[in-house]
Amino acid sequence: MANKTGAFGLRPVRRFDGTNYNGNTVKCYISASYATALYVGDPVLLSPTAAEKDPTGKHPTINKSAGTAGTIVRGVIVSFEPDPDGLEKIYSPASTAGYANVCMDPEVVFEIRGDGGGTLTSVVPGQNAVMIATTAGDTTTGLSGMNLDEGTTTAPNTTQNFTLHILNIKNSDDNALGDDAVYEVLLNTAKLAAGSYLGITAS
Repeated sequence: MANKTGAFGLRPVRRFDGTNYNGNTVKCYISASYATALYVGDPVLLSPTAAEKDPTGKHPTINKSAGTAGTIVRGVIVSFEPDPDGLEKIYSPASTAGYANVCMDPEVVFEIRGDGGGTLTSVVPGQNAVMIATTAGDTTTGLSGMNLDEGTTTAPNTTQNFTLHILNIKNSDDNALGDDAVYEVLLNTAKLAAGSYLGITAS
């Protein structure tokens, strides 16, 4: 049976040591001058733009990370604070001030779906990968359009500055090694763009 398709970005599922993810997040500011919509599951980094910083100084300011080689992924959006002027919104529209709750724990394991761009083998667990935006995001579900790039632009390999480290594919009956698989990954460039995990290919 073929794997399901459809991006959902990154989704926290557990900690690397096997304990449960307790839902802890950091409240982060989104500037009205940031002209990019944000969605649940989007990878983010801290904004380098002085004009976007939280005027109160109490919250880190975030931008979306491209998730490509050499980029930093400081965390992942888990939810948004309610907008009093748009309580129905489940994402953050472009150029709209608000707050997102971001998982910034580098020891959290995330699930992410592959983009269907390559034929994957059992050597892939243990390698590194980058992300690819297959859509801008879904305004109906509020979910990210980010996938793990299975080979559309850059196939998984041992490059250390790739943003994700693949642990394994999700162990469930409806998930098989191959196109559009759901992977369990660690953030590989949460602190330094050089990459934390080497990425090992079995010989």
